[in-house]
Amino acid sequence: MPDRPPDQNRQASPAPPPEITTEPTWLIEATYAPDAAETRLPFRARHLARLGELIDAGVIVEVGAFADVSASILIVRAPDEAAALEIARGDIYMANGIWVELRARPFGRVVRSDAAGS
Repeated sequence: MPDRPPDQNRQASPAPPPEITTEPTWLIEATYAPDAAETRLPFRARHLARLGELIDAGVIVEVGAFADVSASILIVRAPDEAAALEIARGDIYMANGIWVELRARPFGRVVRSDAAGS
């Protein structure tokens, strides 16, 4: 018997629960300069204060850095890639060479819309 195309071998996936959806966001990877562990210190308080403001405003969903100080990850709400990158470009780390490269990718953030998950 000949093989069926792969899509005919799979069972239909059930629909996700109605309270689960995906929110279109952007994942930004901001690469640190090799000496960032030392050079970021004078700018860190202002950097963190701005991030806190953007979190409070709902622009940043999640943000943090790898423990090896190789890169930071930001998940941001923005209408497009240019707007997402502009959020990172406005950071004191970018202005002072602490972050040296930015990359943005569309990211589907899974969210729960019911009150129990909020």
